[in-house]
Amino acid sequence: MLDEIRNHDHRIRIREERLSPMKVPESGMPEEQDWARFFDVEGAMDAFLAGERAVKQAVEFGCGYGTFTVALARRSNGHVTALDIEPEMVAATQGKAVLNGTTNIHARQRDFITGGTGLAAASQTDALVFNILHLERPLALLQEVHRVLQPGGQISLMHWRTDVPTPRGPPLSIRPTPSQCEQWLVETGFLHVHPVDLTKSCPYHYGLIATR
Repeated sequence: MLDEIRNHDHRIRIREERLSPMKVPESGMPEEQDWARFFDVEGAMDAFLAGERAVKQAVEFGCGYGTFTVALARRSNGHVTALDIEPEMVAATQGKAVLNGTTNIHARQRDFITGGTGLAAASQTDALVFNILHLERPLALLQEVHRVLQPGGQISLMHWRTDVPTPRGPPLSIRPTPSQCEQWLVETGFLHVHPVDLTKSCPYHYGLIATR
């Protein structure tokens, strides 16, 4: 009986989150040159996408300047859908794709919390969720990620660390910890949650992967 109540409360929580508009506090982006210096993009993508898995269709939630989008597209045999609520970020990602001659990136302006991604269910092999889970309704986002991933598909999650001083990032009071993110992933149905070692590529960040 207690499990039934918990499951019912969890379903209500998810539905309530879906009704709330997307809001990412402290989400102002620094200049691109400053932003890019915090990441070894290729090293990070190698860490997240290690092994023999083939990236086919992928979606990036909150593409920003496209910092990771091109690197993801190079590793994909299909299309990368790059989503951001800010038109300036979508334009920046489109420009980066053109500059790098990358033709398999589709950058779109989208409020993927209130309106979803517009992607078909179980249509993606991979999803990137980098530096945005301090938003007000993280479960709604992860529920949409779970919906669009194929069974066996992978979510790659990155966020600013809370255990060391960092030069940027949202206030510590709203940064989720790795354990919080792991709990959210489990709550929304993800399996096999594992940490990703980003010590060399992104020392101010932690990473997690999980499967649908």
